[in-house]
Amino acid sequence: MLTNPILTEASAQFAADVRRGLTQVGQKELPSKYLYDALGSRLFEAICELDEYALTRADERLLRGNAREMVARIPGPMVVAELGSGNGRKARWILEAVSRNRPTSYYPIEISPTALAMCRRELADIEAVSVVGFEREYLDGLLEVASRRQPGRRILVLFLGSTIGNFDRPADVHFLREVRRILQPGDALLLGTDLEKPIDQLIRAYDDPLGITAAFNLNLLARINRELDADFIIEQFEHEARFNFDTRSIEMHIRSTRDQIVTVGGAGMSAPILENETIWTESCHKYTVDEVTAMAATADFYCDAQWVDDQWPFAESLLVAE
Repeated sequence: MLTNPILTEASAQFAADVRRGLTQVGQKELPSKYLYDALGSRLFEAICELDEYALTRADERLLRGNAREMVARIPGPMVVAELGSGNGRKARWILEAVSRNRPTSYYPIEISPTALAMCRRELADIEAVSVVGFEREYLDGLLEVASRRQPGRRILVLFLGSTIGNFDRPADVHFLREVRRILQPGDALLLGTDLEKPIDQLIRAYDDPLGITAAFNLNLLARINRELDADFIIEQFEHEARFNFDTRSIEMHIRSTRDQIVTVGGAGMSAPILENETIWTESCHKYTVDEVTAMAATADFYCDAQWVDDQWPFAESLLVAE
């Protein structure tokens, strides 16, 4: 029997997205943002420690080694906003550089309250930085930051960890345009992008031998069970990472190992899932440095500088609003 209990606004949106994704004709899919509940966020932290997943360490090496130069390229006082802050660890070097000479405000923007709480704890020791988190979607949170702008202050937006790669092309450029519309000339966006590399290396990064990425991906089904009264039998699904040559992206899927019918009471629906049918949960597009520069120009930014890691091809690009 299907049930549809009274849901909070966030839960209702979750239910609507699950219903839409599981009843979609052709490829079933679920938005990647729902991977990051409390358990998912912790599993992702564990992924970042894996030898196979060196993206995060490359990101952090570039920030740690170049934060002062990055900040110095933006004249005058500023506030820092981060889209998808996670635990806030990567923002630390930027915040320490910005707050060396004056106190500053940091606005982490996250849909995960767990991640925001972790972020506040992570950065509590930087006395010159005040942390004000927004539990919002990226653009809604950035609009709130912009509305609080004091005269003469620039906004530095951090979009790190190659999260831009989760957008399909050309949705990635469209998103950069939306960010640019909120900013003023002279504001800046520090954009992290994972660069192209051998396919076998990418597959190992998204399908590690310890199975932590698999647990991270399959936890999405467990979350739907917990929060939306679903009856996914987790043991009847498996994680799959594949490379899409047309889009130059790694895709994460959840594959059904048998024919089955899944009921999601909180979404008021049931869906048949065939053996070997997959639920697409995330795409991770890979770029070239020239491609990043071209994307920036299309979105009315100019690329002021780029830093590229020499151990794991990854780039930080400082894009300034024109």
